[in-house]
Amino acid sequence: MKFDDPLLERELAAIAKRFRKEAGKSRAQAGREMRVSRPSIFHAEEKPAQSLLKLRIRMIEAYSPFKVEGAYFFLKTKKSCGMAKDRRMSSKG
Repeated sequence: MKFDDPLLERELAAIAKRFRKEAGKSRAQAGREMRVSRPSIFHAEEKPAQSLLKLRIRMIEAYSPFKVEGAYFFLKTKKSCGMAKDRRMSSKG
C-alpha cells in the first residue's frame, strides 16, 4: 500500500492494526500504552464504522514512522444565508 495517496478514514483501521502487529504489541499492551481498554483497541481495528478516529491516529503515530495529517472539513455558505465569505475549518485528531 502506498502512503503517498490520501487515505479514507475507514482505511485507517486496517493500517493501525498492521502497524501494531509489526511493532509486536498485543491488543492488551497497546491498550495499556494508549490508556484505553483492550476492547477499544479491538473496535478501533475491526470496526471501521465506529467513531474511533483519534485512537486510530494515536496508534498509527505510536507504532509507525508516520504522522497522520488531515481530516479537513470545509464549510461553504449557503446561497440563502447572508454570510459574505466561505468558512474553512480543519479538524485535527
